[in-house]
Amino acid sequence: LIYRYLRQAVLIAALFVAACSPAPQFKSTDISGVEWGGDFTLTAHTGKPVKASDFHGKVVVMFFGYTHCPDVCSPALVKLDQVVKRLGESARDTQVLFVTVDPGHDTVKQLAGFIPPFNPSFIGLTGSDKEIAAVASDYKVAYGSNPQAKPGQILVDHFTGILVKDRKGKLRLLVKNDIALDDLEHDLRILLKEAS
Repeated sequence: LIYRYLRQAVLIAALFVAACSPAPQFKSTDISGVEWGGDFTLTAHTGKPVKASDFHGKVVVMFFGYTHCPDVCSPALVKLDQVVKRLGESARDTQVLFVTVDPGHDTVKQLAGFIPPFNPSFIGLTGSDKEIAAVASDYKVAYGSNPQAKPGQILVDHFTGILVKDRKGKLRLLVKNDIALDDLEHDLRILLKEAS
């Protein structure tokens, strides 16, 4: 009889601990409470239509940039490649999406030559001006032509952070692009351990 009471006490204690478990301790900014950042359809660098919801069950890492970017975009993609490689087998449950903010120049062909060299699993996304504007608006991403661009220069000012969605397709993290690799890996592993 005493063992039954002890077992019940342990179960109750376990439930209490589970109910009082703290939220994940991310290194990045936790934006789990936001309601924006929903589904969308754009065109991949393969020429095929892609929906954000196609990646349900994976942790999705989104970066908004453009192929002619002179400074931020390529280093960000290099960092994302490095962190994906660090994830090992868990990389198959992670999807990096590069969404252009310069659809006028970043055609399917342009993205097809730009994205795969960083990592063959990465997907570049483009669309019409209206489609890109709609996605950027839903994800609270600001961008616009730089008025100081020299003749012939392609220069777009844009949000340089990284957005991360969990396995359920919910936006969870706002990541600064200068985040340390260890910290980014830490955060992605937390989300990868969550159920889809």
